[in-house]
Amino acid sequence: MRPQTLAIHTGVSKDSAYNSVMTPIYQTSTFQFEDVGKTKGYDYTRTANPTRTALEENICALEGGILARATASGMLASTTALHFLKSGDHILCTHDCYGGTERVLRTYAELFQLQVTYVDMNNLDAVRSALQPNTKAFWLETPSNPLLNIIDIKALCEIAHEHHAVAIVDNTFLSPIGQHPFELGADIIVHSTTKYLNGHSDVVGGAVVVNSPERAERLRYLVNAIGAGQSPFDSWLVLRGIKTLIPRMKMHEANALSVAKFLETHPAVKKVNYPGLENHPQHELAKKQQHSFGGMVSFEVNGSIEKANNVLRSTKIFAVAESLGGVESLICHPQTMTHASMNPALRDKAGINERIIRLSVGLEDVQDLIEDLDQALNA
Repeated sequence: MRPQTLAIHTGVSKDSAYNSVMTPIYQTSTFQFEDVGKTKGYDYTRTANPTRTALEENICALEGGILARATASGMLASTTALHFLKSGDHILCTHDCYGGTERVLRTYAELFQLQVTYVDMNNLDAVRSALQPNTKAFWLETPSNPLLNIIDIKALCEIAHEHHAVAIVDNTFLSPIGQHPFELGADIIVHSTTKYLNGHSDVVGGAVVVNSPERAERLRYLVNAIGAGQSPFDSWLVLRGIKTLIPRMKMHEANALSVAKFLETHPAVKKVNYPGLENHPQHELAKKQQHSFGGMVSFEVNGSIEKANNVLRSTKIFAVAESLGGVESLICHPQTMTHASMNPALRDKAGINERIIRLSVGLEDVQDLIEDLDQALNA
């Protein structure tokens, strides 16, 4: 089946009692055994739940993996992926990663002696130079948050595999509709399903997807052992959201491109970051490895932090809020919001300065969005 059909139908048929068209919410913590040692496939919701299984089957099909596990948050998905490593292992991470990624890597370095090196992964020579004998994983986020840099997944996976390291790709910004990391060599994919997969800003969740039997067995164990699984109701909300993922992503992309083109022409804007623009430094790479340019835009205002703050205070449709990927448009200041917890030196080195503003472009009428930004930039 093609992606649109998979998104709507995969995993939904779980009701053998009444044949409901939509997946039921199995809101139960435990399941009755049929006999000693015999169940109908489920015994305890921490281990597995039919509603969560439906979501996992759906995400797995869209990503082309062997197994997916839905987690209670995107950060818990990242944390679960880190449990594929052990104390003393070395990770190479993209230098302009999400602030929460840097925070959890810093925490695991402090508590469990994971070693982390942040590197500009557009520079493959720098990546090779940063390799160590104990490098066991590459952490890739592309497009990056919030600068929308694109890195070459295929080339980086090849380097990782030459060094017997796994390639972990955060596919949150584009979703399985916009990018297929497994086809480019990735070993593990993580998502914050809070974002585009759910698409309605009413649930927090994550997912981990793997494409080998060995990692599938490890993933089953980890999610059960650390209790990472998502609740039945939240799983149902994400599954419902995925049914409209493809049409939503098309409109997100169309609106984002129009907004980016408008911002390019505005005198109050110094620089626009959107991979769909032909002047984006990795535009051709984005066209090659992505199926969508996505719905995220960031830009740098001309002037000081006061100018950026005035823009944030002046929008009427764009809500000042963290997160992204919902039907509504959001505006945020990464330095003091999504990346506030990031090591300031790393943040500065990545180029996330006080004048950067990030937009999650929603599904409103695009002319209303442009007019809102115009009046805010002129405020």
